[in-house]
Amino acid sequence: MKTFTLEELTDNYIGKKGTEKREEFDNELRLDLIGYEIKKARKERNLTQQQLGELVGVKKAQISKIENSATDARFSTILKVFKVLGAKVTFDVELNDHKLAY
Repeated sequence: MKTFTLEELTDNYIGKKGTEKREEFDNELRLDLIGYEIKKARKERNLTQQQLGELVGVKKAQISKIENSATDARFSTILKVFKVLGAKVTFDVELNDHKLAY
């Protein structure tokens, strides 16, 4: 029986890196992971979605949407959530093959 790596399967069924379909898939996966980590951190701090929303200044429904990746939340809202949860946020930006470090 032949086995395949996750990368091979993703290349075969979604598309190779750099293709539009693969970029969309990778972006959705990142949003799912961010939502999962926010939910995990909120629960570790014994906060309800309502309480976290109040601390951030948004409604419970917005926190639910972020945690379940049901919507493209505003970047500023996600940063506020991370701040309230005490997360250290770093990211890389690449523009026209030039990496901008922040």
